[in-house]
Amino acid sequence: MDSLINIQNKEDILPEYRNTPIGLLLEYHNLDRQQESYSSAELLVGMCMDNRKHLNIPDNFAFIIRAGGANLRYSEFKVSYAIAVGGVKHIALIGHTQCGMVNLVARRDQFINGLVESAGWDMSTAEDHFSHFAPMFEIVNEIDFILTETQRLRNRYPKITIAPMLYKVEDNRLYLIKETR
Repeated sequence: MDSLINIQNKEDILPEYRNTPIGLLLEYHNLDRQQESYSSAELLVGMCMDNRKHLNIPDNFAFIIRAGGANLRYSEFKVSYAIAVGGVKHIALIGHTQCGMVNLVARRDQFINGLVESAGWDMSTAEDHFSHFAPMFEIVNEIDFILTETQRLRNRYPKITIAPMLYKVEDNRLYLIKETR
C-alpha cells in the first residue's frame, strides 16, 4: 500500500488534479469541503458496485458508473456518453480494498450455489455462467487493475484527464495511486 497517496490536506493532491473536478472530489470526500451546488456533472466516477462504499459529494456533481471491480470495459458506451453528451473532461477511476472480484475463482462454489438456491437456476446453467463470465471480471490485484484500466481509458480517450484512486474500506477514505509514467 506504499503506492498510495494519503490526501490529508489540499497540498497532498497532485498538482495535475488540483483545482479540477478530481481535486474537488478528494476535497469533498476526504477534507469535508463545504458542498457547492451543481446543475450538471463535472466528473465521471467509475467505481465498484460494492455496497460498503459511499462518496461524500454534492448532488449533480458526478456521473457514477458502478461495475464489479470498477471494470469499465463493458460500460464503455456509458463512458462515451458522459464525455460526448454530458461534457465531462475528468474521470476518477476508483478501486477499493477487500474487493470481491479479487480471487473470484475462490468464490466459485458460493457463486454457483447462490444462483441455484437464491435464483432458482439449475446447477449446470450456474456453472456455465460462472465459467463464461468469471474470467472477464477476475482481478488479481486492485491497485494493478486500476492502473491498467486507467491506462486503457487514457489510450481510448486521450483528451480526458483520468485519475487512478483507491477507496480504503477500512477508513472510508480516497487515496490517489502513485503512477510511474
